[in-house]
Amino acid sequence: MRKLMSPLLVTCALVLAACVTINVYFPAAEAQQAAAEFVDKVIGDDPAQTPPPAKPPQASLRPRFNLMSLLISDAQAQTVDITIRTPAIQAIQDRMADRFQSSLETHFDSGALGFGNDGLIVVRDASQVPLKDRVGVNQLVAEDNRDRKAVYREISVANGHPEWETQIRETFAKQWIASAHKGWWYQDAGGAWKQK
Repeated sequence: MRKLMSPLLVTCALVLAACVTINVYFPAAEAQQAAAEFVDKVIGDDPAQTPPPAKPPQASLRPRFNLMSLLISDAQAQTVDITIRTPAIQAIQDRMADRFQSSLETHFDSGALGFGNDGLIVVRDASQVPLKDRVGVNQLVAEDNRDRKAVYREISVANGHPEWETQIRETFAKQWIASAHKGWWYQDAGGAWKQK
């Protein structure tokens, strides 16, 4: 009977190991950090705001035992890094930064433009743009929004998870608003306009 139990236990262990599914979670904290780095390069720092120094995450002092660690190391299962340093992403970031600093920033300062709650730029008040410049501003907004959509897609693909595009967009939408300078407009979750 013992001879029969040993192969049976080994078979059960192998079947259990084969059934293990590794769920790759969306690394929200890493995505937020990547979004902050990207957005800050595009729009620059707000001279009116000085952010508090970042606190390092506190590690748990209590050791935890994880049954899955017998099959998969914790480091392998949980190490996810969001990269924004590919040539394609860098090219989009450079275009957005140039466009923002040369033209769009002025229209954010005037209140004509605002950050939408969907990660895009919105013409909030066209009356703040001289009539002769409106077509040009609309074109700049359309170009920037194309780049925004492309960068959200490119970041998710570059990180091997195209299914993360919606979550990347949501993370960036929140970061554009969080990084907005004092006096700039943004949409809240319900679509109402608010001024920072």
